[in-house]
Amino acid sequence: MKALALPPNLAEQVRDAVVTEIAEGKLRPGERVIQEQLAQELGVSRQPVQQALLLLRKQGILREAPGRGLIVAPMDLDHVRHLYDIRSVLEGLAFRKAAERNAARARAEGPALIAAGRAAVAQGSVAAMIAADLAFHDFIYELSGNPLVKPAMEAQWTHTQRVMGEVLMRDERPRDIWAQHEDMLGLVMAGDAEGAERAAREHVTLAADFMIARLTNEEPDPGRRVEPVPESR
Repeated sequence: MKALALPPNLAEQVRDAVVTEIAEGKLRPGERVIQEQLAQELGVSRQPVQQALLLLRKQGILREAPGRGLIVAPMDLDHVRHLYDIRSVLEGLAFRKAAERNAARARAEGPALIAAGRAAVAQGSVAAMIAADLAFHDFIYELSGNPLVKPAMEAQWTHTQRVMGEVLMRDERPRDIWAQHEDMLGLVMAGDAEGAERAAREHVTLAADFMIARLTNEEPDPGRRVEPVPESR
């Protein structure tokens, strides 16, 4: 019989800590990630650190470098675009189902998340802004009533945190996404499933354009059209 693995929550906490360090620019592309140092700084044993680093390597956040162990992987903009393509579909599904199934709960609990997001922007903390964004989307995944949505989004969110952090550090005035979030939430609150799905997919597609433009030091195309979402069968 195999020995039981460590509680996954501890390894997940280590993973989240490493991703936060990368998102805040404290660990830069090409920089070595040292297992023993992380364990010491986080006050944990080497096992959960090893588990977390293996997961991040599998997800492409870290990569092996000959003679250097694991390093932070450089940003791959093609991967970022593919990531947001997948996110647009999953987010659209989540918002549609949330509107169909949990409009009342959205009305009761959603506005507080919008307020928290705006407070994070006012605070100016990269970590706080990313955490507020993640909390809002997690709420919608829960409202969707589909337990497969959140696990499917976890790997995408790991990369998204990194992209968001990189952009927020480059922009003096980060784009305020909370007006869009408020509009999207309003559609869920109204039970407008089709409108909520369309708005969510537009939001993610335009976010991709914005993020990639910032990462390549270009201006996003304000005239870009987002294809309409076909009605669900």
